[in-house]
Amino acid sequence: MRFLSELNSPADLRQLKVEDLQEVADEVRQFIIDTCSRVGGHTGASLGAVELAVAMHYVFDTPSDRLVWDVGHQAYAHKILTGRRDQLHTIKTYEGLSGFLRRDESEYDTFGAGHASTSISAALGMAVARDKKDEDFHVCALIGDSSLAGGMAMEAINQAGHLKSRLIVILNDNGMSIAPAVGSLSGYLNRIKEAQSYQHLKEEIGDALESVPGIGGKLRRAAKSFKDAIAAAVLPGALVNELGFKYIGYVDGHNVPALVRALEEAKKVDDGPVIVHALTNKGHGFPNPEKNYYAYHATGPFDPKTGLPYKSSKTAPPTYTEVFGRTMCELMARDEKIVTITAAMPDGTGVDKVLEKFPERSFDVGIAEQHAVTFCAGMACEGLKPVAAIYSTFLQRGFDQVIHDVCLQDLNVTFAMDRAGIVGADGPTHHGLLDIAYFRGYPNIVLMAPKDEGEMRDMMLTGIEFDGPAALRYPRGNGVGADITREPHVLEIGKGEVLREGSDVAIVAYGSMVNPSMDAARMLEKDGVDATVVNARFVKPLDEELIVSLLEDHRLIVTVEEAYLAGGFGSAVMELLESKGMQDAVKVVRMGVPDKIVTHGDPRLLLAKYGLDADGIHAKTLENIKELGERKSEPKRLRVVR
Repeated sequence: MRFLSELNSPADLRQLKVEDLQEVADEVRQFIIDTCSRVGGHTGASLGAVELAVAMHYVFDTPSDRLVWDVGHQAYAHKILTGRRDQLHTIKTYEGLSGFLRRDESEYDTFGAGHASTSISAALGMAVARDKKDEDFHVCALIGDSSLAGGMAMEAINQAGHLKSRLIVILNDNGMSIAPAVGSLSGYLNRIKEAQSYQHLKEEIGDALESVPGIGGKLRRAAKSFKDAIAAAVLPGALVNELGFKYIGYVDGHNVPALVRALEEAKKVDDGPVIVHALTNKGHGFPNPEKNYYAYHATGPFDPKTGLPYKSSKTAPPTYTEVFGRTMCELMARDEKIVTITAAMPDGTGVDKVLEKFPERSFDVGIAEQHAVTFCAGMACEGLKPVAAIYSTFLQRGFDQVIHDVCLQDLNVTFAMDRAGIVGADGPTHHGLLDIAYFRGYPNIVLMAPKDEGEMRDMMLTGIEFDGPAALRYPRGNGVGADITREPHVLEIGKGEVLREGSDVAIVAYGSMVNPSMDAARMLEKDGVDATVVNARFVKPLDEELIVSLLEDHRLIVTVEEAYLAGGFGSAVMELLESKGMQDAVKVVRMGVPDKIVTHGDPRLLLAKYGLDADGIHAKTLENIKELGERKSEPKRLRVVR
């Protein structure tokens, strides 16, 4: 490569001529394709922002100037240009580069990112801090058109226009999030594109008025309010005229010299915020000409010549996501009151299949989890049965809406939380480790987790038919091969099941930890330890009768969950025992994720790291059994507090 091998920092990039930058972008794009074809990654997302990254680091004096990326999955070119080129092959692997932005990874990563719509708020905070400290540097936020529709981004725009802070916002407009962009804001941006001919005409008229000898300046000033009124009517001028932003655009987002010129103009604006509107194509330069946006937003390894993924010879059970989509289609065919909602993740949640089959009863609301929850609440008020399919980590963004708008009104909304637990390569911003804790505090809610994909179907029906709020969590990836052909049936609320009876230890597992616990019990049997295994099914309400009965015949109870221990399933069991006055009657060992940030990496590796696999459960249980010593001949009598 002519340039890339010599570029180790943005300072090196800024030594080049503008006319060389397009070639730099071409080399960066090819490097991303070559690397991601081997190791996978957010390929399509990053290919669309290559020229933007090159232009931004060329125009701005990074890291002194602050670049704030929204989400971050489009920032591979940014990583390459900021000294991480030779590490890109480690992207999203354990102890390798993060797939997103992390302040502890590079001084050029000015703000950590992984969720959408955060960049303008963070950048505005930096700009205000700069002004308060009487410092002088540029702050530039890059945000996509779908992220711009997020409520948080609009709140930031509202304040930025009010404060008149010196701030540059680059709008990366490709009409996409992971899925095609939806909503009226997307239409608004399309109208901006269509209105550019009017913008140029307005400028030409102004220039003509200015040229009239003697009175040209007065004529132009007199016409300004008239022209602005026309602009507000003809142009979609809300962001430009009404919210206090100046507008530069649109700009070809794959033309580096044009982007450089636009950003240089933006730097000259010193009396308020400015938006630079860049049009890009997601996956620009991806070798497969068939535009499967879902498939190449993030890819596994693929053929760099064709862009097609390598075929695996292995056959595997369907994923939980696939089972969810299939089951929703079945249930919606039988009950016209059921509706399905997703927040910009139709493919990731399985709702894409529902959208195809029931377009009038399924909704993609865009990157708007708060709205999604309350939208469901409104439908439930009128007798519909909404099912919100949202990743566990993203539903955190709707915390207040779940409690205020759903639970306090005891509405029939079902939350299907995909990607619960450790999700792997996407890391800390995407692990679904908090949902048990934040849902347990909600009143009027049923909270459950299936041991396999067959039981997930039962829980979906159970949640829908329960006349009140319900939520189920299930992991990322393939199921365990359970039967999904039988008809789903409604489970008895708050009742677990004993899968294996023993007399030494009771392993009470929740959701994805049930099958590893069964494997651990078989390993313990070889060590002479007789283990009961309970599929808890519900964390709220707990099966109190079953859990209390375990104390009569077992010296040790081990709770296992794929979530943070603080406020989790094990905590619920301990609280139950405390409420019954039994907290000292038996030893309880809680297994789960400790109070630490969980990094990115292969899920199996991370689960093993925290002892949440069969080997880890076996070892922890055996260790505690040995500490208890020989079994006493008589079980301890328990005092139950009613």
